[in-house]
Amino acid sequence: MMFLDYFERVGEGIEFILAFGSVMGLLGLIFGLVGFIFGGARFRGKMLGIIVFSVVILGFCGGPGRGIKYFRIH
Repeated sequence: MMFLDYFERVGEGIEFILAFGSVMGLLGLIFGLVGFIFGGARFRGKMLGIIVFSVVILGFCGGPGRGIKYFRIH
C-alpha cells in the first residue's frame, strides 16, 4: 500500500512538471515571436534561440494542450 501511494505521488509530480514545461514552452514561444518581430538585430538572435528552445520543450512535454488542460486555462 505504501509503495502504491508513493508511485502515485511520483506520477502526479511528473505530470505537473510536464504540464508546467508545456505552459512555459508556450509562453516562451509567444514572447520569442513578439521579440523577434519587434526587436533589434542583436535581440532577434536571442529571441530565435528562445523560439527554438520553446519548440523543443513543447515537443518534449507533449504540446501546449497538456498544460492548458492540467491548469484549466480557458
